[in-house]
Amino acid sequence: MTVIVRDLRPDDRADVEGFARVRHRALPFILWSPEGILHHLERTHPAARFRSLVAEEEGEVIGSAQVSLAHDSPEPGQGMLNIYVDPERTRRGAGGLLVRAAEEHLAAHGARTLYAWVLDEPGNRAFAVRHGYRASRSAHFLRRDLAGTALPAQAPLPPGVELRTAADYADDPRPLFELDAETVADEPSDVDSEVTDYAAWVAGTWENPLLNRELTVVAVVDGRPAAFSATVTDGTGRCAAAMTGTARAFRGRGLAKLVKNAALHRARAAGLNEALTGNDTGNGAMLAINAWLGYEVCATEVRHVRELG
Repeated sequence: MTVIVRDLRPDDRADVEGFARVRHRALPFILWSPEGILHHLERTHPAARFRSLVAEEEGEVIGSAQVSLAHDSPEPGQGMLNIYVDPERTRRGAGGLLVRAAEEHLAAHGARTLYAWVLDEPGNRAFAVRHGYRASRSAHFLRRDLAGTALPAQAPLPPGVELRTAADYADDPRPLFELDAETVADEPSDVDSEVTDYAAWVAGTWENPLLNRELTVVAVVDGRPAAFSATVTDGTGRCAAAMTGTARAFRGRGLAKLVKNAALHRARAAGLNEALTGNDTGNGAMLAINAWLGYEVCATEVRHVRELG
């Protein structure tokens, strides 16, 4: 049976659903939806040279790849490729073909250092090594049952602090952009990011169909957004904390714990039954907050790096 690799067909609903299905089977710890996949494909900044690839066998999507340049990094020449194959359709050559197509695309656009997340399982890590990648930093996926055990009680708000939601900024989200940009710059990563393009942020982040503004909680101090916990949902009863951050001037006051707990309470009140999140394994402070909230590690992934000659 022949496996081919091609671009995702955004106008073909079955193709997009096949991409989402593969991602959900291979990586069920992240929310995937056809709408979110299309949004990523259509709204990512052109400078990223973003592509969504599929591996197809006898008309069925069995593998997927998202490929891009780190266009918002101050260091040029960095590329990302994340390859996932349906766990029941491995050993058909789909993964290798996707890696080759992704690397050729990135190299053609100037990438010299490539990064790929790989689930921390022997077969996946061996696959990465065979293709010339070496292990780097790691991150945990975490899960919490919202329908079962009780959440920590919400503590009284500190003096001068109030809680709002992202929906309160619908008319002017720029204050949230500025907070997001500051916190992303300090997020643990192999690739530094500088979020400076407001229009691109609105198109890619604020207008993401998975972003649930009513469940995204913002701590405000003296009228200024100081911390936030962004919540995404996909209509399946699950939610995920996509990003949590605190402005530098307000760190050390417990605001991250405050907004994360408030976001989970809102999610439970909205009828959601499962919460997901992820953390760099070196981010001890956030891992401690998530443990306090009742999250448990459900999987680990390892970022791998390859230098192109």
